Amino acid sequence: MHYEFKEEDIYDFARSRGLQTKDRGDEIQFNRCPYCNGGEHRRDLGTFSVNRKTGQFECKRSSCGVKGNLITLAKDFDFKLSDEFSKFYRKRETYKNLPQPKKIVKASDPAAEWLKSRGISKETADKYQITTKKDNKDVLCFLIYNTEGKLVNVKYRNLKFTKDKKNGIKEWFEEGCLPYLYGVNTWNGKYDRMYLTEGQMDALALSECGLENCFSVPGGVKGWTWWPSSYDFVSKFSEIVVVGDYEKGHITLLDDIKLRFKGRIRHLKESDYKDCKDANELLLKYGAEDLRKCAENAVTLPIDCVIQAADVEYVDIFDLEKVPTGIKSLDFLLFGGLPFGGYSVITAKSGIGKSTLASQILVSAIDKGFKCYAYSGELPNYLFKAWMNYQVAGSNHIFDAQKDEYSPVKPTISKTNIDLISEWYRDKLWMYDNDKVNKEDRVGVLDAMENAILQYGVRVILIDNLMTAVQSEMKPGMNKYDVQSEFADRLRYLGRKYNVCIILVAHKKKGNKDDSDDENDDISGTADITNLAMLTLSYNRDPMIADNQRLLKLLKNRVFGRTCLDGLLMNFDPRSRRTYGEDDDPNYEINFGAPEDNVGDFADGFEKIDKVPDELVFD
Repeated sequence: MHYEFKEEDIYDFARSRGLQTKDRGDEIQFNRCPYCNGGEHRRDLGTFSVNRKTGQFECKRSSCGVKGNLITLAKDFDFKLSDEFSKFYRKRETYKNLPQPKKIVKASDPAAEWLKSRGISKETADKYQITTKKDNKDVLCFLIYNTEGKLVNVKYRNLKFTKDKKNGIKEWFEEGCLPYLYGVNTWNGKYDRMYLTEGQMDALALSECGLENCFSVPGGVKGWTWWPSSYDFVSKFSEIVVVGDYEKGHITLLDDIKLRFKGRIRHLKESDYKDCKDANELLLKYGAEDLRKCAENAVTLPIDCVIQAADVEYVDIFDLEKVPTGIKSLDFLLFGGLPFGGYSVITAKSGIGKSTLASQILVSAIDKGFKCYAYSGELPNYLFKAWMNYQVAGSNHIFDAQKDEYSPVKPTISKTNIDLISEWYRDKLWMYDNDKVNKEDRVGVLDAMENAILQYGVRVILIDNLMTAVQSEMKPGMNKYDVQSEFADRLRYLGRKYNVCIILVAHKKKGNKDDSDDENDDISGTADITNLAMLTLSYNRDPMIADNQRLLKLLKNRVFGRTCLDGLLMNFDPRSRRTYGEDDDPNYEINFGAPEDNVGDFADGFEKIDKVPDELVFD
């Protein structure tokens, strides 16, 4: 029998089993394996996946290792792929064939009398064909029919049951029968709305109010064995109104239905339960009309990650908190600087100075009072700090010195000023420790970043660069582009979650020209890097400008809209490693705070150097 694979069948199967899914490339991953139930622990996430193109599945847990395709899943889990396929392949359990009633069952007198005490009329009892056992009038019989009108199961209720259990158990099913949704025999033939309750008495209570298509879960909230056999029927409804039991501030059935049903879901308002647990209690205490109003006023279940636009707080985007870059022309374009709540990309070819520009922005952030964090994947800790020290000091506090006449002249910062700069960093700048040799002791770049945000109150983060940071997150067998996409997505998530400003340095593709039509496409790696970014800045040479000059382009501006594709002309001071525009002072002084904020030798800020220290001058 031919079956034509459809991708939506994967999602339908997952929904029928109450499984959550996640798309990852060509795979649709389940939150757990339907065979071994593995995957709920973090270490097992994504171990069961289905190929969205072929329908082939595999559990990668060594203790399971099951493989197959959608036909395998359909046969093993009684899942319907198509009518023709179902007739030929579908797994058929051996269930007991019950004697079929020769005529429509009417409520027995003992059943009607007991149901009356629960607010249920004989008309409703007749509608649901509730009776009692022939040999025991104290046992109520809830007859369960399928959509074809066949009696497939019976649920029994002991009317003499007491909590001390001296008179036996409260409820049970006819042994060996097909689990099925209760009340289907009362279906009105329409698939518009269904009322679903946890108990049979609650379905009867709703029907007593004049509502139609009132069904109940036969085995309670924890018993979902009925779902595979009833899935085809339930899935055709456009809406389910859940009238579960209200206990400890939670409505039962809602979570399970949300995982399994793809139509609209509504539920009674929590406030409409008043002081009652369920629909039958509401009927007894407040009457049919009140219960009907509660059901009709049911509210739509909020959808994860979906909110009303009217409820979104108004924010003036131009007044959003920003990090000044220290480059006036760029800050003017950005209405004050780099925005918080996401990440911005700085891209350039190797050796152009993108890392130098990024670290200068970090210096500007520290100078404005923001706590910062830096990851430098290509530089050891001491070298990253050494280059940054020049930017903090500025040319006015850097002097040329040489040990002897054979040594090159080197730009130098005095020992006193280096100590001052180090103290200025304290409790303002943290770095990812690249010096850890043992890889087993290393924390992932993003995990360390998040810890720094939480523990130290970091607000501005530099990730330099994408390539090395992603390598730290790679595990055997992983696709680098998938990891890059997940890395970019998590950067965006962390930026929004903690309202931090993240600067991501990324290389340009080798061989690409600087004058390509869209420089956003020139970044090495997946397109998600720039797609998910708030801003993209390009920093490059140009044949029309001097060797020590660069063009700084604003390629993408998701926040404020305006870009600068022609570029801002930047100058570079090799002594201080500072980048500056025409309106910037390359010799600006870092603010070390009021004298009382500093101590000892640092009370007056930088040490003034009038001449080269004698120990650094050759004889």
